[in-house]
Amino acid sequence: MPKRTLDDLDLGGKRVLVRVDFNVPLQEKNGHVMVTDDTRIRAALPTIRKIMEDDGRVVLMSHLGRPKGEPDPQYSLQPVAERLQELLGERVRFVSNTVGDTVAETVENLSDGAVLLLENTRFHAGETTNDEDFSWQLARLADVYVNDAFGSAHRAHASTEGVTRHVPESAMGYLLQKEVEYLGKVMEAPEAPFVAVLGGAKVSDKIGVIENLLDKVDRLLIGGAMSYTFLKALGHQVGASKVEEDKLEEAKALYEKADGKIELPSDHVVAEAFSNDATHHTVEGDIPEGEMGLDIGPETLRVYREILLGAKTIIWNGPMGVFEMENFSKGTFAIAETLAEATDAGAVTVVGGGDSVAAIVEAGYEDHVSHVSTGGGAMLEFLEGKTLPGIAALSEKE
Repeated sequence: MPKRTLDDLDLGGKRVLVRVDFNVPLQEKNGHVMVTDDTRIRAALPTIRKIMEDDGRVVLMSHLGRPKGEPDPQYSLQPVAERLQELLGERVRFVSNTVGDTVAETVENLSDGAVLLLENTRFHAGETTNDEDFSWQLARLADVYVNDAFGSAHRAHASTEGVTRHVPESAMGYLLQKEVEYLGKVMEAPEAPFVAVLGGAKVSDKIGVIENLLDKVDRLLIGGAMSYTFLKALGHQVGASKVEEDKLEEAKALYEKADGKIELPSDHVVAEAFSNDATHHTVEGDIPEGEMGLDIGPETLRVYREILLGAKTIIWNGPMGVFEMENFSKGTFAIAETLAEATDAGAVTVVGGGDSVAAIVEAGYEDHVSHVSTGGGAMLEFLEGKTLPGIAALSEKE
């Protein structure tokens, strides 16, 4: 069933409790803690501004880091409130707790169109256990609940799932709605040819995704360390490359089941050590003993580019090599550039997963693809075909 969206709600004068994803990196400079990457804060601005414009009272909540269910100053959202205030150009109030009578009173006294950020939800043990009492305490701050945190939608926590059981009405914010629309379109009605690019370190992280994509995609391009598990499973020599030995059988079975859809690297940039300073060169075919593959080679890149530029729908999750090291970043950055070219040519392109997003941002192409997903784990679970509890719990459209 389609879920309610922000535009389905009457917001005027109401307390609108919004779950956002403000899990952003912080750094101390000259005794002051600052946000070093505000991408996730910016992503929530359209939802926040819409509620303000409709005279709703905006009550924001988020987790930050992994405090152990109790207050920890290094994970306070206070610096996030300061950055949000700068971006909004409007006052953002902050309270040093998430629930309780003082918080409820502060929310009650908010004027229409005002913004309040609550302290880190994970300062309470009841958040990650989806505790009934903590969920109810959050809900008493709300007339309506909005989830705009796709990055946390795959977790059944109090602030994403439990709270919905105690509020009269709940809906998707604009960011969550955009994620669901793009990923849903790609998974349910992709225009062919549909190509998926999967990279990263572990086959084990992507087995469910590969299985769910096999009957949907035309081609599946594999790079990163996970490719060496596949190559070894197929009888190739991979030298000292990273391999998941306990996944060899599964990788071989997946490759055979794919019936020619899976493309694996034919050449590799290799080195004797996991270091940017290590002497590196390109090898075709098998990787010699004592050397490890750290990026896809130029011939693999040529083949992958050709396939991608002929595609109409593309999903990319996971780097092609150790892109944090300059000498092994060419494959990943070339894929980013190719996706931008494919988008210009009319393809629908969706990028997700922390490393892929970091790479496309660093390469300067984040505005040249159709959609950059804000959720790594949530996107993978969506691609696996799993139900995301933070979305399933929301009110259905009437």
